[in-house]
Amino acid sequence: MPAPSIEQLLDRLDELKRPAGGTRRARLASVLRQAARRRFTDAWSLVRFHETLLYLRAYPQSASLLEDTEKLLNSFSQRVERLRADGADMSAFEYSDASGIAATGFSAVFGYDITRWLARAHASRVRLVWDDYEGHAHLNLVWPKFLPLFEEDAYVDAHVSFLAWVRAAKRRRESELSWLMRQFERLPIDDKARAEMFEPLRLWVRWELGDSKATRTLMRRPPRRIFYHDAPLLSRRDVSLERELDAPPLPLERLSRAAGEQLLGMGRDTMAVRFRELHGFTHGDPARVVRAEAGRGLEIFLWGVAGARRLPLLGYHAGIFFKNGVPMGYHEGLSLFERVEIGLNLFYTFRDGESAWAYARLMRLYKQLLGADTFSIDPYQLGGSGNEEGIESGAFWFYRKLGFRPVRAELARLVATEERKIAARENYRTSPRTLRRLASGHVVYESRDAATPGEWDGFQVRNLGLAVNRRMAREFDGDARKIRDASLAEVTRALDARGAKLNAAERRAFSNFALVLALVPGLARWTGVEKRDALRIMRAKAGADETRYLRLLRRHARLRRAIIALGTNSRIE
Repeated sequence: MPAPSIEQLLDRLDELKRPAGGTRRARLASVLRQAARRRFTDAWSLVRFHETLLYLRAYPQSASLLEDTEKLLNSFSQRVERLRADGADMSAFEYSDASGIAATGFSAVFGYDITRWLARAHASRVRLVWDDYEGHAHLNLVWPKFLPLFEEDAYVDAHVSFLAWVRAAKRRRESELSWLMRQFERLPIDDKARAEMFEPLRLWVRWELGDSKATRTLMRRPPRRIFYHDAPLLSRRDVSLERELDAPPLPLERLSRAAGEQLLGMGRDTMAVRFRELHGFTHGDPARVVRAEAGRGLEIFLWGVAGARRLPLLGYHAGIFFKNGVPMGYHEGLSLFERVEIGLNLFYTFRDGESAWAYARLMRLYKQLLGADTFSIDPYQLGGSGNEEGIESGAFWFYRKLGFRPVRAELARLVATEERKIAARENYRTSPRTLRRLASGHVVYESRDAATPGEWDGFQVRNLGLAVNRRMAREFDGDARKIRDASLAEVTRALDARGAKLNAAERRAFSNFALVLALVPGLARWTGVEKRDALRIMRAKAGADETRYLRLLRRHARLRRAIIALGTNSRIE
């Protein structure tokens, strides 16, 4: 019989990569050896082989298979270089769904903070790319801050050689990127202002990855022990959110600041090689990183952000998953009182794994650390707002089958109709059009600890902001400074807080809260304890850790009722 083609071998590996034990494991080892001996002739087949190897590394079925997989990944750059030497089209490695493989590179536009991070952490591997650059107009506004007499050229020549000016100004052997970041750091403004000046430049950065530990191929966090999957994976049917949320707390460990810095660095690299930036990774607080031992080789890390980068009202947390030492995905939580809007993104390589179980463990951690008992999913996560990947994967049904329910009555009726069709017709599949309708609203899961089921259904934090802005238009002629000053004065009087001594971070938190509290009728009639507790909450927002802020929020029943009412556009009692 003729030897199987590479595509046939990859198909077999895809069939065998999910653990099932017995003879299937032996067949997997055999097919893996056959694939390892083959010379790949196109980039997409090599990418596919790479993703299968990463999956097998995260979900190892035996010690010998783990060793074989690790050896193949450690030598993967040789396959890439061989493909390059053969003159193959390498452009596949530049796409976001394949980027990050050893011995490849890619170009992307990043924000100021991540560009600065790359310039520091990977100085020898990153550079600016000027080919086909189109941001000359904004460059002409920024370059004079760094290059004396640049205006003489830029304002009279439509085709000024801006690169010649940079090369004249930089040190010998200094890269253009290092020079540029050094100039920005010298500006007498804060990082937020630097970012506002840098990002409109839309500068392309080229990252040649080589055999860096930042590659998806080689990035590892040494696991304390390997969990071998010698039995079928846990499916969604094996997961009960009710049972998970009632389970004992997960074992937790607080990382040292140095270990937190290292972990956040891995997180930034993990995101950047996938063309992604996330607020919590860019501005994560290394002193507040918590590790949860979730079981089955899964580690969940969670952290907050430093005071200057916090959101005005919501508590913000983010983190990363590692499965047997391999980065598997990331999460983000936006919390207010006991409600958290929680997002989980498992990298596409691992979505055929124990996704439902990992998500359930994440919810358990958010309940344990933040006191959450009401979990909300944003429509985008379900496939709304143009998220076609969510539609293709049927993301709505992933959450629905875990127990989440739509908060809008018309969507609840549509779900009931679809579930009847699914029950009646074995091969029925919800159409993309219907999935888009189902994904147009939030879904919610409430644990048994939820005080009043349905209480948060109509709430959206943006309603608070819209109410503030309507007042600004109505009473302050659209002037943001006037409404902020007026609200601060009103709330200070109402809470009897004239003598409160606040530091700069606390004053910022007070100012943000005042915009919303100024909308609360009868605020001045709150009891003395309620007023003091409200002030404690605003101080806690600026504290070392937002978990205390969320805990104090949950204790303030009157403030909670007011915020829910404002966020659902209903009357406050």
